[in-house]
Amino acid sequence: MPTSTAPVPDISMSLALSLINASVAPVLLLDGDLEIVAASQSFLEDFDVEPNVIPGCRLADLGAGEWNVPQLWSLLKATAYGNADIRAYEMDMVLADRPPRHLIFHARRLSPGVGQGVRLLLTITDVTISRAKDRQKDELIRENALLYQEVQHRVANSLQIIASVLMQGVRTVGSDESRSHLRDAHQRIMSVAAVQRHLAGSTTGDVELRAYFTDLCRSIGDSMIRDHNQLALTVTVDDSIATSGMSVSLGLIVTELVINGLKHAFPDDRNGEIAVDYRAAGDGWTLSVTDNGVGMLSGLKTAKAGLGTGIIQALANQLRARIEIADAQPGTRVSITHDSDTDTAGSVSQNEAWR
Repeated sequence: MPTSTAPVPDISMSLALSLINASVAPVLLLDGDLEIVAASQSFLEDFDVEPNVIPGCRLADLGAGEWNVPQLWSLLKATAYGNADIRAYEMDMVLADRPPRHLIFHARRLSPGVGQGVRLLLTITDVTISRAKDRQKDELIRENALLYQEVQHRVANSLQIIASVLMQGVRTVGSDESRSHLRDAHQRIMSVAAVQRHLAGSTTGDVELRAYFTDLCRSIGDSMIRDHNQLALTVTVDDSIATSGMSVSLGLIVTELVINGLKHAFPDDRNGEIAVDYRAAGDGWTLSVTDNGVGMLSGLKTAKAGLGTGIIQALANQLRARIEIADAQPGTRVSITHDSDTDTAGSVSQNEAWR
């Protein structure tokens, strides 16, 4: 008995047509000549195409020629012949009576069924609104960054003005003690101003401590050391980066300790050196200021804590760090240490006041 061979239904094509009918996104089914075989309802609505235009219409002939894009046409042809796949091809569609639309195309060649030619499944995503929001967000971020830098510049300039006023006061007051207090206030303000200068050049809002401490100590040395061959101020810092708040606190601590050393460690024009050192390991860090001066005098164990000591203790509390004072033989070493095991933040070993 003779047998007949019925056409085998093409599963890929059936799935493609089902997908097109059910799709909520714009989808087209094209043949090898890039004529439209089927279009989703969402495509018709999104691109204002009448259903009766679709049968036998070439993609390039849709609308007023906005679909006739040579590069897109070439990519679709290459995909039809199996030489390429279109994955996230982006283009701006220029429309005569509406704003341009930013579209993303994906195209895939389907397996041909019996008696059928090449079929392409083309999906289109309109990202015009999302890209516009991204641009607005990027512009807002850029404007905020510029505003942030402008604020930093203004704060730094204001601090410089205040520091200049204090220095004018130093030259006019008659009391040595008053001049000393004004100089100390000047250096404290300059330490904060130095942070502001570094923040003004930062895009992240963080401060590179090596450059900051070096800049800060140079400023202190220039204003307080008459002979740099007699007194040296050195800075050794690792590659640590700190937040603006932490940098201000560390800078004020360095300022207080260095000023204290320059005032008291080298009486009678002694030669010497003050070394500032900072290094971090994981979440822990240690800041130390060491001099090779006269060291701590025994009578100071009962001395009343001064303003500088109070500032350092308050800042150490903020940083959840402990203060250690040791005999450097010769001189004095003051260390501010923070680590994960620190439960005695702000505590002071040996004595609460030094020098």
